[in-house]
Amino acid sequence: MKKKGRDSKELKNFALGENHTDYPQTYAPEVLEAFDNKNPGRIAWTTFVCTEFTSLCPKTGQPDFAKVFINYIADKKMVESKSLKLYLFSFRNHGDFHEDCVQTICDDLVKLMKPKYIEVIGEFTPRGGIAIFPYASFANKEKQFQDLYKKRLGEYSPGKYSMELSRLY
Repeated sequence: MKKKGRDSKELKNFALGENHTDYPQTYAPEVLEAFDNKNPGRIAWTTFVCTEFTSLCPKTGQPDFAKVFINYIADKKMVESKSLKLYLFSFRNHGDFHEDCVQTICDDLVKLMKPKYIEVIGEFTPRGGIAIFPYASFANKEKQFQDLYKKRLGEYSPGKYSMELSRLY
């Protein structure tokens, strides 16, 4: 059975391919867009790696730099990648602590997609000699995803669900 691609009706409300892209200057969860998962009965991981995430220290205003890893198992909706890029860019002038940025990203994606499972990992480069690696996750109420949530949360350590620490810098 050959699967069909997306038709123009499914894509008409996306801002994809616009000649001009507006980059948000402040935190902008409203730029996130979702599309229908054509395989909601399947379990498949999707991973996004943002190697150039930036935000601002809320106290000093100095920039903070990180790699952000988003691993999720979709249910009925998936996040559109360009909207995710613009959303992550919107943190560039946003003043918040690392842990809050990662939790906010997780919460916003849960609200948008209602995934079966999601985890967001921030690997912030050292400033003042300290690197910070916050982790946030969510699972729906299904037992297998609650079990996955508990297992990964219990086993989490820096580099475990992202990339080997030796490859970070």
